[in-house]
Amino acid sequence: MFVGALTLDVLLGDIRSLKEKRSVVRPIVAELQRKFAVSAAETGDQDLYRRAELGVAVVSSTAAHCTEIMDSCERLVAGRPEIELLSARHRLFSEEED
Repeated sequence: MFVGALTLDVLLGDIRSLKEKRSVVRPIVAELQRKFAVSAAETGDQDLYRRAELGVAVVSSTAAHCTEIMDSCERLVAGRPEIELLSARHRLFSEEED
């Protein structure tokens, strides 16, 4: 069993309130969950208007599939015109790492 963790640091466009931020971040999180059957959430920078940290977790039987799903999630977020992807961090955990 492999667990993949993806952390995405994004810069939001012309956002002036936390309410506007939610209206941009929530659809992205929902699309990640729907398209890729992953667990996704806003995991950091919740008090900042123009920044967001998104966390994505995936469980798979192979490392290759985990990596493929994380890459697809990163591409989806990077392709959104209303945000700028600043950084992406991939981590892969396996049962043997205990």
